[in-house]
Amino acid sequence: MEQKRVKPDGEVVIAEEVSRVRVLTLNRPNQLNAISGKEGAGRAFSAGGDLKMFYDGRRTRDSCLEATSRMYWLCYQIHTYKKPLIALVHGMSMGGGASLMVPMRFSVVTEKTVFSTPEALIGFHPDCGFSYMLSRLPGRLGEYLGLTGARLKGKEVVAAGLATHFIPSQKLVELEKRLLSLNTSDENVIESVIKEFSTDIEIDEHSVLNKLSIINECFSKDSAEQILMSFEAEAHTEGNGWIQPVLKHLRRSSPTGLKVTLRSVREGRKQTLSECLKREFRITINTLRTIISSDFYEGIRAIAIDRDNSPKWCPSTLEKVKDEQLNLILENFEQHLELQILENEEHRWEGKYENSAYYNLNQAEKNQKALPSTAPRIGLTQSAL
Repeated sequence: MEQKRVKPDGEVVIAEEVSRVRVLTLNRPNQLNAISGKEGAGRAFSAGGDLKMFYDGRRTRDSCLEATSRMYWLCYQIHTYKKPLIALVHGMSMGGGASLMVPMRFSVVTEKTVFSTPEALIGFHPDCGFSYMLSRLPGRLGEYLGLTGARLKGKEVVAAGLATHFIPSQKLVELEKRLLSLNTSDENVIESVIKEFSTDIEIDEHSVLNKLSIINECFSKDSAEQILMSFEAEAHTEGNGWIQPVLKHLRRSSPTGLKVTLRSVREGRKQTLSECLKREFRITINTLRTIISSDFYEGIRAIAIDRDNSPKWCPSTLEKVKDEQLNLILENFEQHLELQILENEEHRWEGKYENSAYYNLNQAEKNQKALPSTAPRIGLTQSAL
C-alpha cells in the first residue's frame, strides 16, 4: 500500500482497519518485502520468497514445510475469497510476491511496477498458484514468462492480463484515500473509483507482447531442448535482436529448473487451482529435499549468498535431466501428507498450523522412536507465519 507507511518496530505486516476496510501493508523494505514467516513498504511490493530462509534451513529436513504450506493455503484463500480484494502494486512484484497481486479482484499497477517469475533461474519453479495462472495466459506467453523470467512493466502487466488497472504513481496515494473512504464493498462502486484514476494502456511497439507470434511458435515445442533450439534459430532472423538477451538468461538457468517449470505449467493447463497448488507443493517440498538435484540451494548461493553469479548446476545440461527424474519430483505424497486445502466452505481450515495434519504428525513423531531412513518422515520447526 502507501509507500511511506513504515514502522520502525519490526512489524513485518502492518494491519489496520480504516472504516470498513482492512489494510495490510508489507513492511520488510530492506529485504524488498521478501516473504518469510509473514509478508511491507518501500520500493518493492514483494520480491518473492525469502531465499535466505530456505538456504539457512537446507540442512534441516522440511524446515520450511510450515511456511510453504501456509503460503499455499493463503494463495488459495486469495483466489477464492468472496469479498473484493485490492492490491496497490508499486515496484517489484516477483515470484511468490506476485501471487499477492495477480489473483486479486482488483490489482492496480503503476509505471514503476515490474512483474516476473524468475524461479527457473535459480533451480526452482513458478509456484504459489503460478502454474495455474501462467498456463491461462494467451498462447504460450505463460511458458515464455516461466522459463525466461522475463520482466513485464506497468502497462504490459495489465495488457498481459496479470493486473486489472494502470494508474500513474503520483495518483496512488490519492486513490488509496478514496478507496478507504468508501462505505461499501460493492465491486461496481470500487471499480468506478479505480477507473477515475486509471489511464488507457498502449504498450510500446518493442514490447515482448508484440512478439507473441514468435513466442507461440517457439514455446509450443514439446521439450525444453526443442524450445531453446527453435528460439535460437529465430534469433538469427533480422529484427529479432531482442531474443539474444533472453537467450542469455535461458542458458544461465538451471536445466532442472527449466524442465520442472515447463512440465508444471503444462500440467497446470489441465488442472484446477487446488490441483495446481497441491502439485506445486509436492514439487517444492521435493526440491527442498533435493530429491533429484540441489540446484535450488546452489542457485541461492550463487545469487544471494556468495553472489558470484556462477552457479554449478547438476545435472549441467538439459539433456541430462531425464523424464524419470521429473516423475520423482512430481510423485504424490501419502494422502495425509498432501497439501491440505479444504474446499468445503463449512470445513475450511482456520489457518492455524496447530490444526493441520503436519502439526499432528509432528507431535506423534515426538512420542515415537526414530523412523528408519527409508520411511517417509516429516521433520518440522515451529517457525511462525
